[in-house]
Amino acid sequence: MNQKLFALLLIGFLTGCVKTPVNVASPSSEVIIYAVGDIAECRDKPAAEAPANLTANFLRQTQGTILALGDIAYPKGREIDFSSCFQPIWGDLKPRMLPVPGNHEYLTDSAAPYYAYFGTVAGSPGKGYYSTRIGAWRIIALNSNIDTQTGSEQERWLRSELAADKTKCTLAFWHHPLFASSPRGNNPKMQNIWQTLYENGVDVVLNGHEHQYERFAPQTPAGEQDSTRGVRQFIVGTGGAMSNRFAEIKPNSEARATALLGVIELTLREDSYAWKFIPVAGQTFQDSGEGRCHD
Repeated sequence: MNQKLFALLLIGFLTGCVKTPVNVASPSSEVIIYAVGDIAECRDKPAAEAPANLTANFLRQTQGTILALGDIAYPKGREIDFSSCFQPIWGDLKPRMLPVPGNHEYLTDSAAPYYAYFGTVAGSPGKGYYSTRIGAWRIIALNSNIDTQTGSEQERWLRSELAADKTKCTLAFWHHPLFASSPRGNNPKMQNIWQTLYENGVDVVLNGHEHQYERFAPQTPAGEQDSTRGVRQFIVGTGGAMSNRFAEIKPNSEARATALLGVIELTLREDSYAWKFIPVAGQTFQDSGEGRCHD
């Protein structure tokens, strides 16, 4: 066999063996992702008239991963809720999604239809937590509907994941926020998880559950502002469910708005990030800024 033919065969072999992972970009590149929760609520109207169409239509004009922050198919996360409401509105965006379950998904058979609909991308059925990489960032999906106490299976998994991979920049997302200025207020169930994230230098947390947008300054698990090691939290429950109001404004709440629909756009860089809340057409609220990953 001559050298030229051997070289061509070798190139063909290597090309066939190397596969690019989904949702993964070069660690040194800048990557844009989107996130939104509390999505497909059709109530007594057809899916084509649901407010979630406005956020879905915006995302169709974009590229990149979409983090779905729970309460994905109202009212009870049943198979029919996914097939008749979520699928007609968001189904074509599903291949771009990394989901976590919300409390509405857990109203039906411990979220069995949710796990069946999303398959392996949603993590192990009944657990729903997993990790991946997007660009230079580690992305950790957690399940706020199951045991989150220190020493629980999920918390031990999280601690192991964080210890095994010392990536500079990390984002975690789940449904129920620890801090919120809504009438339901803070959700202490997630404080132990936050403690683990804080101890391991996690930078950003994204949540849904409250049907509004709220951004907090970096803070400790006790809610004390900490510009050195604190975790910055965003609530983005603005995907299509009926808005709720604010109540007592919590310390360190820096920006907030309700009665709106939209998504958050995150630009993930090698050692920093930028955020921008983008409302749907006809609405004007915006919020943007930048932050650096912890050393």
